[in-house]
Amino acid sequence: MSGGRNYRRKFMNTLMFVLAMGATAVALVPLASILMYVVAKGLTALNWDFFTQLPRPVGQPGGGLGNAIIGTIILVVAASFIGIPLGILSGIYLAEFGRGRLAGLVRFICDVMTGIPSIIVGIVVYGTMVLAMKRFSALAGAVALAVIMLPLVTRTTEEMLRLVPNSLREASLALGATRWRTTLSIVLRSAMGGIITGSLLAVARIAGETAPLLFTALNSRYWPTGLLDRIASLPVYIYTYATTPYEEMHRLAWGAALVLVAMVMLTSIAARMAGRRFGGGGRQ
Repeated sequence: MSGGRNYRRKFMNTLMFVLAMGATAVALVPLASILMYVVAKGLTALNWDFFTQLPRPVGQPGGGLGNAIIGTIILVVAASFIGIPLGILSGIYLAEFGRGRLAGLVRFICDVMTGIPSIIVGIVVYGTMVLAMKRFSALAGAVALAVIMLPLVTRTTEEMLRLVPNSLREASLALGATRWRTTLSIVLRSAMGGIITGSLLAVARIAGETAPLLFTALNSRYWPTGLLDRIASLPVYIYTYATTPYEEMHRLAWGAALVLVAMVMLTSIAARMAGRRFGGGGRQ
């Protein structure tokens, strides 16, 4: 009887392992296919001019998307400076201090905002900022992207802080540390790896957004001149060029897609390395 049970357990373990590996392969095949297709199509457009020159007028070959690459970096960095600190502070409030109806309302709003289409965010920012400033601007685009990433960072920070054992908080408070000192020096440091990962997911989410930028930053054929002016971005150029009948613009759109994927991938690698470093430091 004992040998029969062990055999069944080993069989079920092997079966579940095979099924898990099969499901993983099924999920990875389309992802790998998309990545390989983007690389194959995008490499044909990448050259020195692509990174250093401005777009050419319709019908003229050559040119590049250097302004869009720089504009995308500016928009993502500006949005991160707005959205990540606010999201982390909101997550700290919900996990460590938030009680009662206000905390419940904040969580509910975050959950609702997570599911709102990004084009709605763009329209709201258009109505509140663009019309008030009477101009499209990089600042309005950054605010729209920050609004999109804010609920993601908030909820991730809250969940990561809740995973920190209460014994660490109690030990710090027993040694005479204040509540805020405990939160910043002990709890936040212990959860830093997960918070960085959540912030990375938010950055990856906004890096490819097109709809909000059409209503806020719009587009530009020139180099970025400031946060109060229109600015180019890779997602908008991909959308614009992909809908034209010109093969040269299709080629540049594939190159822009490859560069955008590479930017997100490099950011992911850097964030993962930073998460391991901070996470390791918190356990020592």
